[in-house]
Amino acid sequence: MGLFQAVAGSIGGTLADQWKDFYTIPDGLPSTAALFAAVPQGSNAGRGSNTHGSSNIITNGSKIVVPEGYGLLLFQDGKITGFAAEPGGYEWKSDDLNSTSIFTGGGFVDALVKQSWERFKFGGQPGSQQAAFFVSLKELPDNRFGTQSEIYWDDAFLNTQVGAVTRGSYTLKIVDPILFVKNFVPASYLQPGKVFDFTDIDNAAASQLFNEVVGSLAPAFSLYSNDGNKEHRITKLQQDSLGFAKSLSDAVESAYQWKSDRGLAIVKTAIVSIEYDANTRELLKTVQRADALSGARGNSNLQASVAAGMQAAGENGGAAGMMGIGMASGMMGGIGGLQQPVAPAAPAADDPIAKLKKAKEMLDLGLISQADYDAAKAKALGL
Repeated sequence: MGLFQAVAGSIGGTLADQWKDFYTIPDGLPSTAALFAAVPQGSNAGRGSNTHGSSNIITNGSKIVVPEGYGLLLFQDGKITGFAAEPGGYEWKSDDLNSTSIFTGGGFVDALVKQSWERFKFGGQPGSQQAAFFVSLKELPDNRFGTQSEIYWDDAFLNTQVGAVTRGSYTLKIVDPILFVKNFVPASYLQPGKVFDFTDIDNAAASQLFNEVVGSLAPAFSLYSNDGNKEHRITKLQQDSLGFAKSLSDAVESAYQWKSDRGLAIVKTAIVSIEYDANTRELLKTVQRADALSGARGNSNLQASVAAGMQAAGENGGAAGMMGIGMASGMMGGIGGLQQPVAPAAPAADDPIAKLKKAKEMLDLGLISQADYDAAKAKALGL
């Protein structure tokens, strides 16, 4: 007794011609629909199929088509009696003692669902009516999250606590339909004509998931930005949908056991906006300036800044003004090169030897001309 796999693989016109009436998914379903009753298609051709006309009740000989991306669940008295995730045509035979009760189709469904099946399996009885439901195995889009006020977490790269207001969306996947139905779906949705949709604002179970995701955002940001192996920065969040999705999925699993208890997993995320609080914004600006003044690019930026300063000083104060800029550039070099050792204390400003030394360094760097150096030398020596 149970499901008999009549046709495997893709469902095409041939099967539709062979089976003039069968059960399958209803028309016009939204892409966010997760669970719904099977409905009859076509007219009864007197071929041993269900003749009772109920929207999702199958009897001996009923034929069911499972399209790509969906799984079939059979129920009897509120208990699961069969599951199929392989696309194809199936027939319910109460007198077929050799038929298999579960068809998983391999992949992630194979390992996960077989564990649940062994835990919850319940054999159907000959002559009993079975209710048929479909569950989506696709990524379910448009699941939203957002915070009304700042959330805070410790950031390893910035070495301090940061805060932000954020909103976005994620795709959800049912990775274990048996766990999903047994442990999460309210019984009110296991009826003909009802559709379990995670985006339905009247779905209290879906609202609970929204609240759990919002409650997991701060831990997820912390997991992402404190990942030492990947050196994640919070400024990369909006460009790394898969990386943050894993952090968010791990956070909700740790706090609410989505995958192990409910058969759910977050696959991808899209952060629409993230607005940091005032302290975090100032800190990020400081980090950006430090990044701009470090390394080869920092040296180029510093030399361009010194050259511009020398031009202005030359217009206002001649060689003496340039001497001041040169000394300032030396100090900035120590600040911009964040990894350089601390420079010794600068000599007194009126020390002629120090002035000549600094002018010579600027000449060697090509920051001043030989004429500028000679003028600075004459002034420093009182010639």
